[in-house]
Amino acid sequence: MGTTILVAPAAYKGSFGPRAVAEAIARGARRACPQATVLECPVADGGDGLLEAVLGSGSLRERVRVTGPLGNPVDAELGWVDPETAIFASASACGLALVPEDRRDPLRTTTRGVGELLVEAADRGATTIVVGLGGSATVDGGTGAARGVGWTFRDAGGRELPDGGGALAELAHADGGWGLSARVVALADVRTRLTEAAAVFGPQKGATEAQVTQLAAGLTRLADLMARYGRADLAAQPGSGAAGGLGAGLAYFAAADLVPGAAWVFDRIGFDAALAKADLVITGEGVFDETSLLGKAPGEVVRRAQTARKKLAIVAGRAGPLIGVHMLTGEGATLDAGGIAALGERAAREAFGLPPA
Repeated sequence: MGTTILVAPAAYKGSFGPRAVAEAIARGARRACPQATVLECPVADGGDGLLEAVLGSGSLRERVRVTGPLGNPVDAELGWVDPETAIFASASACGLALVPEDRRDPLRTTTRGVGELLVEAADRGATTIVVGLGGSATVDGGTGAARGVGWTFRDAGGRELPDGGGALAELAHADGGWGLSARVVALADVRTRLTEAAAVFGPQKGATEAQVTQLAAGLTRLADLMARYGRADLAAQPGSGAAGGLGAGLAYFAAADLVPGAAWVFDRIGFDAALAKADLVITGEGVFDETSLLGKAPGEVVRRAQTARKKLAIVAGRAGPLIGVHMLTGEGATLDAGGIAALGERAAREAFGLPPA
């Protein structure tokens, strides 16, 4: 029986999608082992590269105009797994990449476009809508998405609150929205809880220390409201803080099932069947560190490969110090496709004890 190499990387954020990374690593692996069977299995966890990992080349993708994170219109991407199952990444409607660095302000940014996409998908016939959580510019607890499906939020005096996480500290009342005809599945790419989201994600979205405190107070107020109306469990649920609390917001305001994104994607793409055939598994992402092991797709590849006792290598642009994994990096350099392929070749050579190229 010949050698089989499974190439299962995530996106290199900001440069390559997971399919392009898989193709580059596979090219290098084939140079090292020309007789090997190389299986390409791009992965995702609800963040970058979700549609690319899940949808086939012939799948329908649409551009839908919705409200962006700053309130201006953006063209979000809505994909279709089949005629009744829609899928989209929340980042296409409220992502950090949609906000210039000098305008990042989670006190104001909104997830409203996510709710609008839910309505669009349901109106187009979806009975199940899968939403990837990750890469958002927001810390609004999903209240923007709730507004997109008809909810309103008011302070103790009955005044409607503006969009964004900054106003949530004044939250006193939530008035019900429209019922969605579709089941919503929210894919969490992290295990962060709702009331942790401001501290964990606020700074990367542009929040100052004082603003993090304000945002945290708002998410705590939101958690209290959810508890008052029967969902005290949400604030403590792993993944409820994903995308600045969008995980909890979708679970409460859209009755979403909040599930680990990597596991959902891996089941959808048949990862375990491919893993069973593999003699070597190569995964990776742009930056691989301890956070990669906390719900991210490459960490799930590592976990499953180690459980199955497979040879394993990680190819990354940069990596933190991790014990017990074979890591190959670009040593901080920005990798192009050729550089990724070279690391893939080296990973295969070292795994099978072949001489350097």
